[in-house]
Amino acid sequence: MNIDLEQAIGLRAAGKQEESNQLLIVLARQFPEHPQINYQCAWSFDLLGEEQKAVPYYEKAIELGLDKTDLEGAILGLGSTYRTLGEYEKSRSTFMRGMELFPSNQALKVFLAMTLYNLAEHQQAMEILLKCLAETSADQDISAYKKAIRFYADKLDETWI
Repeated sequence: MNIDLEQAIGLRAAGKQEESNQLLIVLARQFPEHPQINYQCAWSFDLLGEEQKAVPYYEKAIELGLDKTDLEGAILGLGSTYRTLGEYEKSRSTFMRGMELFPSNQALKVFLAMTLYNLAEHQQAMEILLKCLAETSADQDISAYKKAIRFYADKLDETWI
C-alpha cells in the first residue's frame, strides 16, 4: 500500500494527475479507512477540477484522523472546495474550525475572507485580508504602513471629521 501511495503522489508531482487519481481511487476502495489515502484522493479530484467528488474523501480523511500537517491541508482543501461549490456556510464553519486548530495559518484566513465575500460579509472579509497583508507582506511600502493598515482594518466605514 505505501509503495502504491508513494507512486500515486509521484505521478501527481510529475504532472500525471489523471493517472494519479485512478491509482488513488483503487487504493481508496482497497483501504477505505486509511486517512492519508482518502486525503490524497480528495486532493487528486480537486486537481482535476472535480470538486464534488473530492468532498466525501476530504470529509472521511478528516473524520478518520490525519497528522497535523495533513489535517491543516485537508481542512483548507475542504473549506475551499465547499466555497467553489457554493456551500458557503459549510465553507465558513470548516475555515473557522481550521483557524481554531491552526491560528497562525494565514492561508486559512485568506480563504475564509473569500467565503465571507461570498456571504456578503465584505467588511469582515476586508478586515481579515488587510490584517493578513500587514502581517505577511515583505513589500517595503506596505511594511512602512503596517501599523496604519492594522489600525484601519476594522474601521473602514469610519471617518474622522
